[in-house]
Amino acid sequence: MRTTAATTSPRRVAMASLIGTTIEWYDYFIYGLAAAMVFGPLFFPEFSSAAGTLAAFATFSVGFLSRPLGGIVMGHFGDKVGRKSMLVISLMMMGIATVGIGLLPTYSAIGVWAPILLVTFRLIQGVGVGGEWGGAVLMAVEHAPARKRSFYGSFPQMGVPAGLILANLAFLGITAGISEEAFLAWGWRIPFLLSAALVVVGIVIRFSITESPDFEKMKRDKTEEKMPVITVLKRNPKEVALAAGTLIGINAVSYIFMTYLLSYSTSVLDLPRTQILIFVLVASVAWLVVIPAASVVADRRGNRPVMLLGSVGMVIASLALFPLVDTAIPALILIALFCVAVVKGMVHGPLAALYADLFPAEIRYSGVSLAYQIGAILGGGFAPTIATGLYASFGSSVPITMYLGLTTIVGLTCVYLIGRRRTPGAAAPASAEKATLSA
Repeated sequence: MRTTAATTSPRRVAMASLIGTTIEWYDYFIYGLAAAMVFGPLFFPEFSSAAGTLAAFATFSVGFLSRPLGGIVMGHFGDKVGRKSMLVISLMMMGIATVGIGLLPTYSAIGVWAPILLVTFRLIQGVGVGGEWGGAVLMAVEHAPARKRSFYGSFPQMGVPAGLILANLAFLGITAGISEEAFLAWGWRIPFLLSAALVVVGIVIRFSITESPDFEKMKRDKTEEKMPVITVLKRNPKEVALAAGTLIGINAVSYIFMTYLLSYSTSVLDLPRTQILIFVLVASVAWLVVIPAASVVADRRGNRPVMLLGSVGMVIASLALFPLVDTAIPALILIALFCVAVVKGMVHGPLAALYADLFPAEIRYSGVSLAYQIGAILGGGFAPTIATGLYASFGSSVPITMYLGLTTIVGLTCVYLIGRRRTPGAAAPASAEKATLSA
């Protein structure tokens, strides 16, 4: 039973998911941008410039270590208590941690406690975003008509580039309006403090929507599991592993694209910071547009063909990214980022519906959260730190290109394999229902 009189419309739920995930990813990405620009000298001043940047990106990576914890805990309660309540909690955690970073004294004021507290807040951010993704995509997919699951599931996926766009606009606006010294002294805090207002808006919106109809049906039928995470690991280990693998390549490329490239372009190539922020902003708009477009095609043609095509493009784009960036020619850099954004959107858009179709409702939140966060750690979590270390060790971007090529090949392989599997008892994909209706 998919709908009742009390059920919020699919479009309203999708928009609520988009707004909520945009706010969460805005919080997450302003940390990455600040790590590239200011955290090294402010929180690790006793290190050299290269070592300080490496330490700053290491704190960025730390957030990924706590994401599985958020996925496991909120996945458990999301399958037991409900999707909606976990989304409110995750957004509150993210907001508190982000505002805390904006108020945090630097190393010059409190010494070693500054980086310790920075890491602590980053861990809280990781827990929050770890529980966010699974709930947001399931609310959108489980409210959606069966033949539009990929499209509605793409709305929370659009929150990633939308959050990146907001983060870049915030830093662009601030850096354009004040001096470099003022930005380093206090200007970097403004994007973090602005999060407070955004989080309040997000929480109000999330309280306004109803619980997932799939979850309510599960509660009425009394089919819930006592320990959903354990059940997932026992019943669906291959699905979890392959789903995590699909994310490795796209996440590695994404976090190089979103965070490390700014540091590399300014410190290694001596390019203007504003120029790179604008280029990433333009590419992020393309990413945002492609996500729903690719998802509409996936609803008609299937998730697997669209994601396979995007994954092949991801391999090619990852191998071309740094060779084009290293030319320091603005037009070529913009083309490289634009191509990466397009193929990322093709993989990213249908991903939510693909994940949801792998697991039955009673363990779905746990299953998708666990798979996504494992993939996030293996792919994006350490990508900026690895890239910084590779360049520091070899003085060349070639090892970074090889690293990205390897991760995207892994992602392509897993997309191919996961598309051939479907778990008995999982939700029927749109293509299956369409075939049934036309029979």
